[in-house]
Parts: sequence; C-alpha cells; structure tokens
Amino acid sequence: MKNFNSILAILITGLFISSCSSKDKNKATSATSPATPAEKAAIPVKVMALSKTKISRTIDYTATILPFEEVNMAPSTPGRIEKIYVEVGDRINKGDKLFLMDRTQLFQLKLQLSNLEKDLNRIDTLLRSGSAKQQQYDQMKTQYDVTKKNVEFMEQNTLLKAPFTGIVTGKYFENGEIYSGSPTTQSGRSAVVTVQQVNPLKVDVNISEQYFPLIKNGMKANITADVYKKEAFTGSVFRIYPTINSATRSFITEVALPNRNDLLKPGMFARVSMDLGEVETFVVPANTVLVQEGTNIRFVFVARTNTAERIEVTIGKRFDDQLEVISSNIKEGDMLITEGQAKLINGDKIEITK
Repeated sequence: MKNFNSILAILITGLFISSCSSKDKNKATSATSPATPAEKAAIPVKVMALSKTKISRTIDYTATILPFEEVNMAPSTPGRIEKIYVEVGDRINKGDKLFLMDRTQLFQLKLQLSNLEKDLNRIDTLLRSGSAKQQQYDQMKTQYDVTKKNVEFMEQNTLLKAPFTGIVTGKYFENGEIYSGSPTTQSGRSAVVTVQQVNPLKVDVNISEQYFPLIKNGMKANITADVYKKEAFTGSVFRIYPTINSATRSFITEVALPNRNDLLKPGMFARVSMDLGEVETFVVPANTVLVQEGTNIRFVFVARTNTAERIEVTIGKRFDDQLEVISSNIKEGDMLITEGQAKLINGDKIEITK
C-alpha cells in the first residue's frame, strides 16, 4: 500500500511539471509570434463633381504642302526621245506639247492604215455590185478599225501633251536619249518629265479618329507657312478618307488650298487649324491629370464607393490651368479627385474631406 501511494505521488508530480512546462512554452511562442498587420488607413482626398462644358473646339496639325495633281509623263513603250519641248520651271497650259518620241513605227502604221482604207473601199464597191461577199467586207473592216485604233494610240504616246495647267518640276532626259522605262523619279517611277498643278495646291492632314464625325466636306481650314510669318491662307476640305489607320488611329483629310500670288510651293511645311464649332466636353484642373512615369499615358482618379479608381484619358485643348480630358469611362456626376491624388494607386481606400 505504501508503495502504491509513492507511485501515485510521482505521477501527480510529473503531470503538474508537464502542465507548467506547456504553459511556459505557449507563453514563449506567443511572445515571439509577429503581430497581424494593421489594415492600410484610408487616404484623405477632396473631390469635385464632373460636368460637361461647352467649348469652341479648334484642332491644330502640321502638314506638308502638296501639288493638287502630279503626273510623271512617260510613253507607253521604250524608245528614242526625238525632242523635249520644256525645261524645269516652265509654266504650261493644258494641251501644250511636252516631248516627242521616235515616230517610225507610227509612220508605218499610218501607211498600213492608208492601204487598208483603199482595200476597204474596193471591197465596198464590189459588195454593192454583188462581186464580193459580206464576210470579206467584215473581215477587212475589222482589220481597218484595229489599225486605226493603233494609229490613234501611237499618236498619243509619241507626242505627249500637258494634262492640265501647271509647272514642269522634273526633266530626266535630253534630246536623242533612249527612254528605257527604268525608274527616274524620287518616287521610284519612270518618267521623261514631271508636271505638277500648283494652283490650287492641297494639304493632307492626318486627323485623330475622335474628330471623324465632325469633319465635313466644304469645312474651312486656316493655313500658315513658317516662311511667311504674316501671311494666312484659307483652304477648304474636299475629300475625307473613309477609313481609319489602325496604327496611328487617324484618318486623312485633303484640303484644297488656293495659292495666292503663287507664294506657296509644294514641299513647304504648313500649320493647319480647323474650327469644329462648339462641343460639350469635360474640362478639369490641370493638376488632376497625372502622367505615368516613363510613358505618355495620362490618367485621373475618380472616387467610387470610397475607393480610388484610375482612369486613362486623352488630352484635348488647354485653357490656362484647365485641360480638356476625353475618355469613354467617365461620365457626368463622377467625383473627380482633386487633392491627394498624387499619393494614390488604383484601388486605394479613400476618405472624402471638405
């Protein structure tokens, strides 16, 4: 019995020591465990309600002045150049002679046409008297018509004339040289001479796709050239390309430009301004528009249910310390963050203050 009591006492003492050791271990573990991180505090911001403003929309672009028409004049087939009637810089009228090619083949065709005409008249006489068949006449008539067309074609392609009133801007051969059909112009095309129409001129403007619905034929454009600081010219839209360039997100608009006193020259640098009338758009303080570092991406922050949402925007016109912003993701009534936005990232919790 005594031994039993001794064993029981030893067991109770062991359990007590184990329990104490476990408590001490738990305390040590609790002391060394990291604390749960506190939730990020809401960032105080100020906001303003977005509303559309009517502005006078003017768009400005740079462009190069171009000839209204340009033709690289060349014959249909290679051959010797008999005579060139013009020099670079000559002003010409529609129908003026430009150059003459060798006409040996043309003279042969004319002789052949003359003989066919005689044969056709003989068969026509025989047909009337019943001494020839209709089939013979038809065959001869077809041969005559084909040769006549060839003569007309050769006449047009051996003596080339100006297709419009303009100026000669390129001459690539001299009298007696052989035209081979190889490229001779800067554009990589073949020509004996180049003719340009320089009054009127034209300007091709690459306009951002967002303005496509606003550009109309007949719309006026104000044009200036840096070489004439005090001169202003007025053109009008005469052609709008029906497609958008997917790489530049722009479309070409052609503007006809009357060349007053022939001051302007093809190739000159020009600035083009077009008034699109009054439009409704969002105008915001310039400091609310941020730029993503290392890029040209512009964005603003809008408050949505106590959360900051980043929205990319396109910049339009500037009005002193105000900027026009364009985006399909903002609407009237949205709360634009005007103070504290520089500290925000997308999704941050915010607290709107007054």
